[in-house]
Amino acid sequence: MPHLTDSDVTAAGRPRPGCRKQPGEEGWGRLALGVPGLAHPLLAPAEWGGLSRSGASLDWVVLNVSGGRVDRKVSGGPGERPDPHCLEAVGRLRNAGVCVLGHLDLCGGERPHADLIGDACHFLEWYRVDGFLLDRCPADRAALSRVCRTTAMLEVLSDGGHLVLGQGVHPYPGYAEAADQLITFCGHWTEYRWSQVAEWTADYPAERFAHVVQGVPRTHLEEAARIARWQGASTVFFTDRTERAARAGHSVQTGHSQRIPEYTANTAFDTLPGYWDEIVSQIGLGVSE
Repeated sequence: MPHLTDSDVTAAGRPRPGCRKQPGEEGWGRLALGVPGLAHPLLAPAEWGGLSRSGASLDWVVLNVSGGRVDRKVSGGPGERPDPHCLEAVGRLRNAGVCVLGHLDLCGGERPHADLIGDACHFLEWYRVDGFLLDRCPADRAALSRVCRTTAMLEVLSDGGHLVLGQGVHPYPGYAEAADQLITFCGHWTEYRWSQVAEWTADYPAERFAHVVQGVPRTHLEEAARIARWQGASTVFFTDRTERAARAGHSVQTGHSQRIPEYTANTAFDTLPGYWDEIVSQIGLGVSE
């Protein structure tokens, strides 16, 4: 299974955009999809099957085997032992050339380093993941050195695997050097349509940023794609599903972010959006242009 060690291509070999949107570009252009996680393959078999048929439209898919743990403090991980259903689902994605990321919850920077590395090793040993999504990653300057320590270790363990920081906000600019990609928006369409991009992101190419948006009406898909392109994000996940519970919990205010959400079960990403085939088709047209 190929590793994303070359920032110029996706795991499926599709060229990545090397700059932000230009005025002459329209439609979906070279946007690609990042899937932040689905329900267990036993609960969403059709969705996992559909991913393996999406081909070059996918930049990455996140594998979260255990889901939210009983204590509700950690939003999942590799589980206690290899899961045969997840092994089968990952195998299909691997055969399709799709990059699979293991889900690691940083708990806002409070997760012990040894626990994170232990989960990472299990993901690599059992599922041969291509990298990791570091969910609920801190966004403030004070935590940057700790996060860099973690990503440096993960890069060594995964042999240069693809690392994505799941902050959901624009973090302190130094985080751009700590990973391959940052999720700089994760929230509802009603917030996304009025969101603003941080000025410092203009110093980086579009493949360094991703947006995850729930509650996007089908009639506003083109508008959502334009927002992503104008804000300089090349990887997106738009869904018409919503989960208000995902917005519950406390917020952490920092000088460079609006919030780091407390973990609550979010079913908005358990299934693919109702217009999944339409998105894949639109992005496929952009890839072929």
